[in-house]
Amino acid sequence: MFDLSGRVAVVTGAGRGIGQGIAAALAAAGADVLGVQRGAMDETEARVEDAGRRFLGLRADMADRATAPRIVATALEVFGRIDILVNNAGIIRRAEAVDMAEADWDDVLEVNLSAAFLLSRTAARHWIGAGLGGKVINIASMLSFQGGIRVAGYTASKSGLLGLTRLLANEWAARGINVNAIAPGYIRTDNTRALREDAARNAEILARIPAGRWGEPGDLGGAAVFLASAAADYVHGAVLPVDGGWLAR
Repeated sequence: MFDLSGRVAVVTGAGRGIGQGIAAALAAAGADVLGVQRGAMDETEARVEDAGRRFLGLRADMADRATAPRIVATALEVFGRIDILVNNAGIIRRAEAVDMAEADWDDVLEVNLSAAFLLSRTAARHWIGAGLGGKVINIASMLSFQGGIRVAGYTASKSGLLGLTRLLANEWAARGINVNAIAPGYIRTDNTRALREDAARNAEILARIPAGRWGEPGDLGGAAVFLASAAADYVHGAVLPVDGGWLAR
């Protein structure tokens, strides 16, 4: 039920962190991977190929609205298909709401929310037109449920992404397209470096996590494989927290 052999996955933000962990897990389950990142993806490529799968790295800026059709077209040209889409690419800008620059707000919403919608829509148009099904996995956040502080754009985008997940699931479930989300907890990535380097904030976060540790990118792999596989064929509009128990606390 969890075998992804013969499938092709597109993973945005695949060069490091959560995206890299998910790409490696999907490859270990049998999928070939098209990774999307603005920079190099050498380490991700090595991990996918070590699993015996094919990898193609596509350098692209998710803030560019021409990127979505380019990604899908490349997957179809190189691999002949696209079965799984993981909308993971995301950025964060930290500032008090009263001080947040409009450009920072716009940048975060464009990459974290608009790009996910446009890429999902492009993939769905292909699947529906070809009479195929597909799997969309959006990477939400604890801030899809909570307000947070000093990250107004990020909170708005991740709250919006969870709502979008449910809307797209409603519209596309009968078409054989599963749209679900994973909500990572506090994961050891570049986006959380500032929190981990703040001794007081780091201690506050760890005190609330029942598992007693920050998550690692690899902790998301099993959830991604499940939602990408036949095991989740009747799962629509769900959000799976992978948070060490944060929300339960």
